[in-house]
Amino acid sequence: MAKKRASRLNRIGARDARGFITEIRIDRTRAANPNAFPLTLPALRSAERIPVHSEVTFFIGENGCGKSTLVEGIAGAFGLNPEGGSRNFGFSTRASHSNLADILVLGKGFSRPSDAFFLRAESYFNLATEIERLDKEPGGGPPIIASYGGVSLHEQSHGESFLALLNHRFHSDGLYILDEPEAALSPRRLIVMLAHLRRLIAEGCQFIIATHSPILMAYPGR
Repeated sequence: MAKKRASRLNRIGARDARGFITEIRIDRTRAANPNAFPLTLPALRSAERIPVHSEVTFFIGENGCGKSTLVEGIAGAFGLNPEGGSRNFGFSTRASHSNLADILVLGKGFSRPSDAFFLRAESYFNLATEIERLDKEPGGGPPIIASYGGVSLHEQSHGESFLALLNHRFHSDGLYILDEPEAALSPRRLIVMLAHLRRLIAEGCQFIIATHSPILMAYPGR
């Protein structure tokens, strides 16, 4: 585990060109004010280039260090909705995200993911609501909820709905960016999540995860 004292951000992982995202570069020339938020966050204050592992990279650190802002920025820079979901989701309940996506430059590998998804724990309820709203629209084709196991995410516990996401929505060769997924899960369910991560990574997926969970950080080999 590499420790960057200047940013107080601990990073697990190393650059590997086989990943969909291989590195993250912070281009301060794109910022209107490089001495203002979000570049003043401890995780970003002195960072210039962050290598990304081809399988799973964990961003960990104290509350307020900027790890959630960073993964949100990565998702936005990749074209994902900053409130969560895939590129097909464009809902916005409250514009609370930073402009970090405009400042980040993503180094990309040789292949492109077949799927990409951003899970943001604090807005997962809004994502579930948006799925229900879209499925009520006439002539919209097959119901979106079918891709999540066919059961309303609101009719399940937070943990059950998140595991449904792992079971049914995440597929091979996908890029999945997760912000504090442990918020939904008990310790036992976190171990189940580790098994899902191992399975999906074996199927060619790449994960970028901001977390406080020592259970997730115990992912084998990281």
